[in-house]
Amino acid sequence: MPRVKKAVAKRPGASRKVEPSEQRQGAAETVVARAPIDERTGAALRRARLERGLTLSEVASAASISVPMMSRFENGQSTVSLPLLERICAVLGTDLPTLFAEVQETVGDAQLIKAGDQMEVVRTGTKHGHTYRLLSYHKGPRKTFEPFLIEMDRASESYPRFQHPGTEFIYMLSGRMEYRFGDKTFLIEPGDAFTFSGNVLHGPEKLLDHRIRFITIIIYTE
Repeated sequence: MPRVKKAVAKRPGASRKVEPSEQRQGAAETVVARAPIDERTGAALRRARLERGLTLSEVASAASISVPMMSRFENGQSTVSLPLLERICAVLGTDLPTLFAEVQETVGDAQLIKAGDQMEVVRTGTKHGHTYRLLSYHKGPRKTFEPFLIEMDRASESYPRFQHPGTEFIYMLSGRMEYRFGDKTFLIEPGDAFTFSGNVLHGPEKLLDHRIRFITIIIYTE
């Protein structure tokens, strides 16, 4: 098993793009990715057209351009001038600021945490001998989700109960356990997926094998 590091707080990811040769142990590599501007603009135009139930021919005719040219714009194969883009927006019943806002929203980020860089974090079950590895680090004031790789064994003296906002998902990797959810108990075996409301008291009830491993994802809602 890869060596893990202990930490109480989440570790923020790097904010710049890092080449593989620069990767260092203990760092979560976060990069921002975006498609070329022509592709993003074309995709926004195509979505706007389809939402309004218009054909390429209808938009091209109303904007006084050819169908092949309109098709090239939508596929990101040609750069559209601002005056022409404004004209196409008018045909689609939108404007440049609205279109550009949608183009900007297509930017997203990705994070890779190598096996040896995944941190062991302290949670309620830690004092009972449970191991939690945080699989994603998030910056910012609000978390949207938390994924963990959890390992437990029968040497644990007790199994704590949990209660939190949002929805929780469990995917069983190895071993079997009985899992308590409110006044119900579920048998979870390798390959099983279990989803439930986090606000109901829950937690492992009984381990049926010496050691178990599972992934759990807590998804927070508003």
